[in-house]
Amino acid sequence: MPWNECDRVTARWNFVQAVLAQRASFAALCHAHGISRECGHKWWRRFREGGRPALGERTRQPRRARQQQQLWLRRLLTLRRRHPTWGPHKLHWLLCQRHRRARVPAVRTLGRWLAAAGLVRRHVRRAPSGPSVAAGPPPVAAQPNDLWTLDFKGAFRTADGTRIHPLTVRDAASCCVLLVRHVARPNEPTVRQALTALFRRCGLPRAVQVDNGTPFASGGPRGLSALSVWWLRLGVRVVFTRPGCPQDNGAHEQMHRILKAETARPAAAHARAQHRRFTRWCQRYNHVRPHFTLGRPPAGGYRPSVRRLPAVLPVWAYPAGWLRLQPGTNGRAWWGQRQRMFGRAFAGEWLGLRPRRGGWTEVYLGPHLLGLLRHDDRAGLRPARTQPPKRR
Repeated sequence: MPWNECDRVTARWNFVQAVLAQRASFAALCHAHGISRECGHKWWRRFREGGRPALGERTRQPRRARQQQQLWLRRLLTLRRRHPTWGPHKLHWLLCQRHRRARVPAVRTLGRWLAAAGLVRRHVRRAPSGPSVAAGPPPVAAQPNDLWTLDFKGAFRTADGTRIHPLTVRDAASCCVLLVRHVARPNEPTVRQALTALFRRCGLPRAVQVDNGTPFASGGPRGLSALSVWWLRLGVRVVFTRPGCPQDNGAHEQMHRILKAETARPAAAHARAQHRRFTRWCQRYNHVRPHFTLGRPPAGGYRPSVRRLPAVLPVWAYPAGWLRLQPGTNGRAWWGQRQRMFGRAFAGEWLGLRPRRGGWTEVYLGPHLLGLLRHDDRAGLRPARTQPPKRR
């Protein structure tokens, strides 16, 4: 019988079983299995020495080469333990400096050994950058509720060790502080719950201004997070400040300085007492303390918004001929016979796909362009990036 190239170990085991059965001479069995007597004796000898596992494939690398490989591997792992943040290039250079007369393995070989030892973290393949989208002119806070500013005042601890995360909301036109509330965790569910109660009390603003931290922003398309997508569905414009520029929200930061000085130095005994401090401080700041610019307390110039919080969120509508796609809870969806990554911020949202020339497809969240798709891309969405307006 000829060798089965797809399963050589099975063919060798069949030959050994035939020899054990002793139904024919050794030479006849070798001829029947299509091998030479020298090859048959080799497999029979390996079976007697190590049993069936010895019939597997063995490396053809010379023994001295294997010893050299183990030597370089030990040297590499020793250096890696001394320099845990160094990669294969730096370790290769150090090995060359220590063993100038030896032939050091290549950089790719060292990288392969580090990966096999689990010491190299694989890089996640990211989609190429997509189009740039202009952010538009900055909002003008001419009337109350034209622009709200939101931020987290720096966390601190009460006397009993409770960590306080104050969420603050301020109306930019009237300078009125609408909310100072401690949330258990600065994440999307808790912030959304606090803002829902505020929207029911004060209505909806036309725009909100936030920084680029969580949960307001993310590293996805246009910096949108699940919270900012919720604002967009409510018809509220989202304005992000420039990264590393707290002066873009300077009035809010100045309010934080007053809040910290009057409520957190020292902090209260526990979270409930700290909440009562925040409530009394808002009352004084809005109704008693005169604002320097206004010449009066801020509450005198504020009135609730006429835009009320809807009972049901509006659904995005897209033109006829566009495809519709809804990512799952992990932010992925099937498109072009491949599962693509769109972003966790858009989980459960209906996205509109507009085909373009040249194999491109534009992806929209309502009127907002999120990025581009191509059939030949292995990664997901090519995310759009928002260019912040230049501020003077």
